[in-house]
Amino acid sequence: MTGQHMEREILSQSELPAQLAPQYFAAAQPYVTGAPFELVVLVARGSSDNAALYARYLFEIHLGIPVVLAAPSVVTKYGANLRYPKSLVIGISQSGAGPDVSEVLGQLRRQGHLTLAVTNTAGSRLTQEAEHTILLDAGTEHAVAATKSYLTSLLALHEIVRAAGGNLDAPQTPTAEWVESCRAAAERDLGALLRSSLSFSLARGYNFCTAHETALKMVECALLPCKAYSTADFAHGPKALATHGTAAIVYGETPENLAETGTLILQAPQSNKGTSAPMWDVIYGQWLALLAARARGLDPDRPVGLSKVTMTL
Repeated sequence: MTGQHMEREILSQSELPAQLAPQYFAAAQPYVTGAPFELVVLVARGSSDNAALYARYLFEIHLGIPVVLAAPSVVTKYGANLRYPKSLVIGISQSGAGPDVSEVLGQLRRQGHLTLAVTNTAGSRLTQEAEHTILLDAGTEHAVAATKSYLTSLLALHEIVRAAGGNLDAPQTPTAEWVESCRAAAERDLGALLRSSLSFSLARGYNFCTAHETALKMVECALLPCKAYSTADFAHGPKALATHGTAAIVYGETPENLAETGTLILQAPQSNKGTSAPMWDVIYGQWLALLAARARGLDPDRPVGLSKVTMTL
């Protein structure tokens, strides 16, 4: 059976996060508690960029500090020398090898900003460029598609915000029962997804990152066209594409009148875990991508044309 690594790594998400949460909080405290910064700059690519979307909501809602998602090519391609106010700069990369993320982090560290690497790889370039590092310690991820390293990135970012003084409860992490219930829901919805020529992944707020991560998984694992939208933005034009032959993967409330368009609605299980919800809800999207890949004769452990480390500038 294909995707065995990915399946094992999805299943591990019921154990790893609970074990790792305390060390993430303890690791972040010495650097961010009481640290004066007026802006948060998040630097990432791929799945890590989706995790950064989650951090944006956490910082802005629970600390009232504005967040910028950096465009690395501003530095790496155009050579700009950005002048930010006093900032906390967080580089997020599971491999820690991406040169673009590292270069931005290095430039901002040299300008005197507080820099923090969030990565699963000790000794990586990212850890060398950053002043401080939070290691995910999620173990080697063998599948190309990020699952446990994505979820633990969410958890680490949650704990950074909490350590910085954000009004957040201790995180709730997924249970084995939840992981299995998400598998069952994905099995239920698989046929509708496979019958569709185009799918949308919809959410807003904390789970906006989940919509993006689900869409990415559909594309990279199952080679299925899927586009993520905020449920609010979806009504401003993209909804015109929703018709018979399309599917909408929905996290949270279904957009008004969407069912009337003929699009098939795949309602993701709702964990109702507040700020921790993205760590739970994305598991449904991971299962759906894995099952869709298998149904289409693809191996998500080795997706076509992709590798675990992507070297972009």
